[in-house]
Amino acid sequence: MKVTLLQRGGLAAGINLQRPPQVVDAATLDGTAAAELKALADAAMVTPASATATGKARDEMSYVITIEDQGRETILSQSDTTMSAEFGKLLGWLKRHLKSH
Repeated sequence: MKVTLLQRGGLAAGINLQRPPQVVDAATLDGTAAAELKALADAAMVTPASATATGKARDEMSYVITIEDQGRETILSQSDTTMSAEFGKLLGWLKRHLKSH
């Protein structure tokens, strides 16, 4: 499984446009981390974004997480104001993991 994170918007919008997507390959993780990533990705894929957004938030970030697993690609696109709790958990895990590596 490969999971790609692309971030757009926010206070650093100009900088974010120039950054390539960040990738986590589960094949490079230990068994526990790979299983945790798979569980978080599976949960995020079955939970839709929140429909309660009231409009654009100032300096809102948007996130695109692409999950490639067993020849299938799933693209999840959510923002600070529309993300589901499950998407937020996956996003948090990715940010922590990418920051430490």
